[in-house]
Amino acid sequence: MNDTMVTLVGNVATAVEHRETAAGVSAARFRMAATSRRWDRARECWTDGETSFYTVRCWRALADNVAASVAVGEPLVVQGRLRLREGEQPPEKGGQRWFAAEVDAMAIGHDLARGTSAFRRVSKARKAAEGSRPAGEVGGELATLKEVESGTTVVLAGEPEQSAGVPAERMARTGNSPQKVSVP
Repeated sequence: MNDTMVTLVGNVATAVEHRETAAGVSAARFRMAATSRRWDRARECWTDGETSFYTVRCWRALADNVAASVAVGEPLVVQGRLRLREGEQPPEKGGQRWFAAEVDAMAIGHDLARGTSAFRRVSKARKAAEGSRPAGEVGGELATLKEVESGTTVVLAGEPEQSAGVPAERMARTGNSPQKVSVP
């Protein structure tokens, strides 16, 4: 396949929209702003160039992890396939043509040149028959507590008092992420 692969470095401009398709596949999208920087010899300082905005789309496990890890304003590095879309507004809205640059992401990470990050591996959900036990219902979704190996992080959807077997003092909320529990 002759896809145009790109790597973007920039900041998250909008909140991550996370949803599930009719086929049951996780999907996420957000807007990303990338601004070029140039050295201005006359003023002897760095200056910002023009800002380009891209819609970043991701699927499946990447979509779930992006929704749990990324917030507005964070610096990211995105690698994926560039897609250029065009369309036309309806006549009642002026009828003008529009163009949009989108990236189907294959990999997304925080830009560590501008800050630090802590990686937490997400455990794969086990089948209910293999040991997952319900922890409570939150907003119509059943939260589960997975049995995992020592030193792993477990992602929960419920409140601390609803998570079975884990003391509330070991729970910590972070940003827009789901609750995370560190299992010793």
